[in-house]
Amino acid sequence: MKLNVIFSWAILIILMYAVQTSLLPFIGFNGVSANLMLLLTVSTAFLKGYKHGILMGLVTGFLQDITSGSYFGCAIFSYMIIGWFFGKFSDRIFKEQLLFPILSAPLAAAIHFFIMNFLISLIGYKINFLYSVQNILQPLIFYQVAFSWLIHKIAYDFYKFIKRRG
Repeated sequence: MKLNVIFSWAILIILMYAVQTSLLPFIGFNGVSANLMLLLTVSTAFLKGYKHGILMGLVTGFLQDITSGSYFGCAIFSYMIIGWFFGKFSDRIFKEQLLFPILSAPLAAAIHFFIMNFLISLIGYKINFLYSVQNILQPLIFYQVAFSWLIHKIAYDFYKFIKRRG
């Protein structure tokens, strides 16, 4: 991969994370807002395959882990699993189709939610599962669906732009 391609993807990731952490909390519900890093990981996996999905999951999960102050490695693991899972479908869907990424947003949010809760419960913390589903997962799914088309469109247009330049 060329250095300018890596730099371009890094800029996109940083811009998405800046929007996620600075603007989206204003429209959040109970501290929950859209997870653009997760949506970007899913879109990259659909567009480029499971290897790129895993790599995007590593990068976005690392960024999420180092800035959140939470347990380091949990987001990395979760995002990499999601990147691998959705990347396995990349050769079965049309890259231009926007419906499948929109439909996969709730599934990706649920997978991430369950992985994170499982890992946190392994550490020894008790989790009120019903409360978490109602107050974290449900709003997260709403936001993921609401932002999935936009993020996939940005990732798809960016992917086409990089492909034309390189």
